Amino acid sequence: MTDTAYTPPKVWTWNEASGGQFANINRPVAGATHEQVLPVGRHPLQLYSLGTPNGVKVTVMLEELLAAGHSGAEYDAWLIRINEGQQFGSGFVEVNPNSKIPALVDRSGGPDVEPIRVFESGAILIYLAEKFGAFLPESGRERAQTLSWLFWQMGSTPFLGGGFGHFYAYAPEKLEYPINRYAMEVKRQMDVLNRQLAEHPFIAGDAYTIADMAVWPWYGALAKGQVYGAGEFLSVHEYTHVIRWADEIAKRPAVQRGRKVNRVQGDPASQLHERHDASDFDTKTQDKIAPAP
Repeated sequence: MTDTAYTPPKVWTWNEASGGQFANINRPVAGATHEQVLPVGRHPLQLYSLGTPNGVKVTVMLEELLAAGHSGAEYDAWLIRINEGQQFGSGFVEVNPNSKIPALVDRSGGPDVEPIRVFESGAILIYLAEKFGAFLPESGRERAQTLSWLFWQMGSTPFLGGGFGHFYAYAPEKLEYPINRYAMEVKRQMDVLNRQLAEHPFIAGDAYTIADMAVWPWYGALAKGQVYGAGEFLSVHEYTHVIRWADEIAKRPAVQRGRKVNRVQGDPASQLHERHDASDFDTKTQDKIAPAP
């Protein structure tokens, strides 16, 4: 089957109507569209995010740090509804000029010290790992492996999300060529991961690291058939070592907590829209909040 032919014009122009369900969150220019000051809570770390796979990476890391006894990792997690364009508010753009979640502000220096702003999920993971001396080896082979696999995820996931996911699940029409192209690449990536995990308990070797936290929300969920409804299409049952690893990560209490933060879909018991205290997991998930009259 041949996809409908398309001849690009000499000069591309933006047609907002062609954006489909993503028309409100994508545009060809940067910068703020409106004034909106970001809220600030009482904890040293302020996270502005949404419970997408990229957002989950950071909330899992923060919950793992707290579980490991790093009290300085207490944080406020504020929900950024990207489908409403909140990532284009002036306060968010000041933290992340790329207008993508997640974004982190570290105010632990006190009122007289300029806050540290960090964006891009991989950069946030490294920043937190180095700040607290956890989940990232300090030097040598283990550190090199951890960073290599972290950047593997950062470079590979656009093929899974923006490529395969867009054309398989979200594009206005199903086109054979891009779906085949990205399905092939995603299966190659899963094979890369499966071979690594056949020889090691965790992504970068024997220790649980930020590499696992980065890869699990994307490829772990894919291996369990939880991404784009594409499990059968991609024959994810073949990647037995990825499935074993994904199941083990999912059992970690900090991972279970982190996955709830800033989540707005699924079972209400799994949604904690904002997180400001550890007790919120027991008292403020959506199933425990009375609907507004």
